[in-house]
Amino acid sequence: MKLEEKKQITEDLHGRFQKSKLVILTDFKGLDVASVSDLRRKLKEAGVEYKVVKNTLMARASQDTPVAAMADHFKGPGAVAISYQDPVAPAKILTKFADDSKKLEIRMAVLDGKLIDVSGVKALAALPSREVLLGQLLSVMVGVPTSAVRVLAGVPRALVNVLSALRDQRQAAEGQPAA
Repeated sequence: MKLEEKKQITEDLHGRFQKSKLVILTDFKGLDVASVSDLRRKLKEAGVEYKVVKNTLMARASQDTPVAAMADHFKGPGAVAISYQDPVAPAKILTKFADDSKKLEIRMAVLDGKLIDVSGVKALAALPSREVLLGQLLSVMVGVPTSAVRVLAGVPRALVNVLSALRDQRQAAEGQPAA
């Protein structure tokens, strides 16, 4: 590879690392081309990039980015999954793929500049997706005013029931039939 190509790859990866929310470092040793292609397709559908780059280029590209915390782990055959939006989706895909294939290994990740280990990635994968969390938040936001309206509507309803019961008692005491 020519020096100019290496510089271009490093600059491109540096920009991607700066924009990323989550970067997961994986070891793909032992995976065949079909498996890697399948993994890339799944990640791409979730809006995640999967890059296989030389360790020295990844280390240079990570300088002055949140991913620099992971630079010591760029050893052996490795690839990075880069997510710019939803950090849960790539964690779910890679964790499931690693469990199924037994050849893909998740080494480390950086989430918003913080280094997390494999157990942290698995915990992230156990979270609901962004859409589910937003739906839950929306239901809570709608539920609070709805509950307040029900409570406030219950007060006049209870008053009417009490007044009706008092009327029925008086009519019963006077000997009149209840209306």
